[in-house]
Amino acid sequence: MLLPLPTPAEMVIWDRETIDSIGIPGITLMESASHEAVNVIIEEYGSVDGADISCFVGSGNNGGDGLAIARHLTDLGANITVFHTKPKKKYRGETRTNLLWAQKLDIPLKHLATTDVNGLPQPDIIIDSLLGTGFSGDLRHDYLALIKTINRLGERAFVLAVDIPSGLNGLTGMPQPEAVMADATATFEAPKLGLVMPEAENFVGTIHVCPIGIPLKIQNEYGVDHHLITGEIMNLIPQTAPTMHKGKAGHVLIVGGSQGLTGAPHLAALGALRSGAGLVTIACPAGLSDSVKCGRPDIMTLPLNSDSIWEQGMANPLLKELTRFDTVVLGPGIGRTLETQAFINAFIKGCTRPLVLDADALFTIAQSSELLDALPEQTVLTPHPGEMARLLKTQSAAIQADRLQAVRSFSKISDATLVLKGAGTVVSDSDLTCLSPFSEPNLAVGGSGDVLSGVIGSLMAQNIPPMQAACLGVYWHGLAGNALNEEFPLRGNLPSEIAHMLPVVATPTNEEYSPC
Repeated sequence: MLLPLPTPAEMVIWDRETIDSIGIPGITLMESASHEAVNVIIEEYGSVDGADISCFVGSGNNGGDGLAIARHLTDLGANITVFHTKPKKKYRGETRTNLLWAQKLDIPLKHLATTDVNGLPQPDIIIDSLLGTGFSGDLRHDYLALIKTINRLGERAFVLAVDIPSGLNGLTGMPQPEAVMADATATFEAPKLGLVMPEAENFVGTIHVCPIGIPLKIQNEYGVDHHLITGEIMNLIPQTAPTMHKGKAGHVLIVGGSQGLTGAPHLAALGALRSGAGLVTIACPAGLSDSVKCGRPDIMTLPLNSDSIWEQGMANPLLKELTRFDTVVLGPGIGRTLETQAFINAFIKGCTRPLVLDADALFTIAQSSELLDALPEQTVLTPHPGEMARLLKTQSAAIQADRLQAVRSFSKISDATLVLKGAGTVVSDSDLTCLSPFSEPNLAVGGSGDVLSGVIGSLMAQNIPPMQAACLGVYWHGLAGNALNEEFPLRGNLPSEIAHMLPVVATPTNEEYSPC
């Protein structure tokens, strides 16, 4: 359901404690890693008998993995040459041990400092073991030139990155400024955080998570801050029963809509219905009721005492109706007039139901730290980067530059569950930070976020706690976008089609989606 995503620093702790506290030698972990990486090559490429392989190794543990891989591939009949970055005498520890073993087995070892990298022969397979997850900062000039050479040769070769493509930041997934473009990445024990960030997608290829023997005891004792949402989250969808009725599936109240923005609450209602809500009602100014309903008999309306605008005085009558509902979605298409903001302020302060805040409700929240403090205990906020920037009093570019830092900053001012939308949506509360595996262009359409807010509201109405509802809603929404890509490979799908796809991808025959 949630797969650990250790940062490079957290992975160092796992390795160190395994070696020091448990007593499993580092050379044993390296041997396990190399066997697993060879299995990935065989699975992805096929037989290596007679294949010409170039293995590029640095002087750290990542290079040691590469040297061990070279040894095993030699025994499988490959013609392998190891290109090492430092003189042999400067290799230390387990990496030196593997270098000496390779030397005794007569594996060709060539020092890159004395090699014309521009004249390297074209291999069938390239193994990238230059830089591990500990790499940070910008690439040195010599490494930058080497990575460009690897990428040139890689256009006609299968490229395996060992643990992480060299040049990629293991924390952010950003190239620094270039990175090896791998066909597959064999990452050890758990995917590193940077590997699943959207920015890494063009570099990592197919990610294979390879167990190497880090004990579960160590992983549990030294927990990580970030997790990947996996397909197992779909098991949280409430199961149907022959005797169930609409009253047991939750009643969602959508509060929203304004002149020119009546589609937003309608789409949120569709999201709620398509994700299993038994009943959905849209509360809106009376003059907008027909428009937000849009001829759909499935959606009920609760017209409020106004022609077509929101007024602060509408809050109390609506609050008195809350006992009818299990959860509230506030904000889709509601607008930003001063009277609307006054209504939102009054409604939130009196709300006694689990609450999903979206769109212009977030605009109002951003105007008042007092209102942020007044949020009900079970509240989910669903900002896009622009709305997140407004909440944190910064710019959208700053949010996109470091989305995880933005989430951490928000956690300092609120205990609410946060859904920071976008490629690789981030879901967080005071205990967990979880990442969606989806970066789906088919979800990049106006109204998509309204559908998502309805899904999360529906799941909360079905008694799923906010953090779980948010993670499940985000994954389910992403799965729908992924499926739409097959029908609309160049986009063009409607936001309503995202909602209609939800029950289709929730069937038991659906395979788990994960980049790993």
